[in-house]
Amino acid sequence: MDFYETIRRRRSVRRYSDQPVPEEAITRCLEAARLAPSWRNGQPWRFIVVRDRNTIRRLTRANWGAGAINLWLKDAPVLVVACADPRPSGLKGDQPYYLVDVAIALEHLVLAATAEGLGTCWIGGFSEEKVREILGIPPHIRVVAMTPLGYPADEKGLYDRLAVVGKRQTRRLSLQEIVRYEKW
Repeated sequence: MDFYETIRRRRSVRRYSDQPVPEEAITRCLEAARLAPSWRNGQPWRFIVVRDRNTIRRLTRANWGAGAINLWLKDAPVLVVACADPRPSGLKGDQPYYLVDVAIALEHLVLAATAEGLGTCWIGGFSEEKVREILGIPPHIRVVAMTPLGYPADEKGLYDRLAVVGKRQTRRLSLQEIVRYEKW
């Protein structure tokens, strides 16, 4: 698949088929993440690949508050948890740069998954402490994001239908709305 076609095809997938994800495809996605740039080449990212159905169900319930925000995750065949060791990263003003480093690496993974025909969905709505407890993550490691990884299901589920209400998730701002040249 052409690079720009990969970018156009990337979307948030919330329904997955039960087709197993080949180990080689997962490895290629992780390799794409490994090659991402980072602050001073610190490479603070660490990834946990979860395939165990019970663990994925437990992570599904690691939501903020009592809402049902991530309940659809329970059907994902693979869940990748993106973590960071902040120590090799730096600060930009008062902002910890490991967040940017992990975001770049995870986006590499997401685009590689799209090129592999796999679906993903960037997840930020979770309790870091609950995820840390479930996966035995050491205290100095931060949980930044998660993404399911699997083949998209053909049928549209409730979350897919809700996502297109008002086309909020699919409408992209035009270049004229987001780009300035030379000055604001």
